[in-house]
Amino acid sequence: MGVDSFESESGPLMQTLVDKAKVLTEALPYMRRFLGKTIVIKYGGHAMTDETLRASFAVDVVLLKFIGLRPVIVHGGGPQIAATLSRLGKESNFVEGLRVTDDETMEVVEMVLGGKVNHEIVELVQQGGGRAVGLTGSDGGLLRVRRKLLDGRDIGRVGEVIDVDPTVIRAVSEAGFIPVVAPVGSDADGLTYNVNADEAAGALARSLSAEKLMLLTDVSGVMDAEGRLLSQLSVDGARKSIAEGVIIDGMIPKVECCISALAAGVTRTHIVDGRVLHAILLEIFTDDSGVGTILVP
Repeated sequence: MGVDSFESESGPLMQTLVDKAKVLTEALPYMRRFLGKTIVIKYGGHAMTDETLRASFAVDVVLLKFIGLRPVIVHGGGPQIAATLSRLGKESNFVEGLRVTDDETMEVVEMVLGGKVNHEIVELVQQGGGRAVGLTGSDGGLLRVRRKLLDGRDIGRVGEVIDVDPTVIRAVSEAGFIPVVAPVGSDADGLTYNVNADEAAGALARSLSAEKLMLLTDVSGVMDAEGRLLSQLSVDGARKSIAEGVIIDGMIPKVECCISALAAGVTRTHIVDGRVLHAILLEIFTDDSGVGTILVP
């Protein structure tokens, strides 16, 4: 085979290798910048149920750990809770997006979130080549909560976070493991409560002085009034969009969670399209606009 023939046939392969090298060199400045930094990731939605996306998420998180970042996973599990309640013949009721949680429902929440779902995510990370430890917000006094009231209405054992002790998270992370946290907290009397996963992730990000808070969603990100994706949004712009009714429904608490985290010192907050393969890596390590919306101070 002549040289010209070899170059012709190896061209596409060589270009593929060059493209891979380009991706690595593009990511290098970000690796340096985020070395040793904490990244809190709220894991939920379609990314938790689609097998391909689950594997992609696990590889992303393990890679972050291997290159020197400190990922912390906080997971949801609403659909799994609803399915278990349905099998028990119990209806799911919501007020302003929060599950009404009586004592019986709370037993299911703890069983599903702190048990089944948490264990599955730990195993998923370990199958991806990492090491993980499952926790709930009750472990080590991690999440201290009080009963949440909505306009004075008691919706049961639904908690709002009032204090965070991140000691157990730091110990697990420094030992080389990836913490996987179920959003269940305890009050001063030791009674457990169901906590919104976005709120729990935001509270942890604030207490850990995280570099980034990333909320995985089932939408592209925050949209403007014309339905176009906003790759970046300021706090003032976000508040204006909420007031004008541009940001509505379930996106409001996510945006407010990001605003609160930024106010407490988290450097960047992201609302990320978790339906995209390797969404976390694309959002952190590329020069382009990523796969979601960045909220900045």
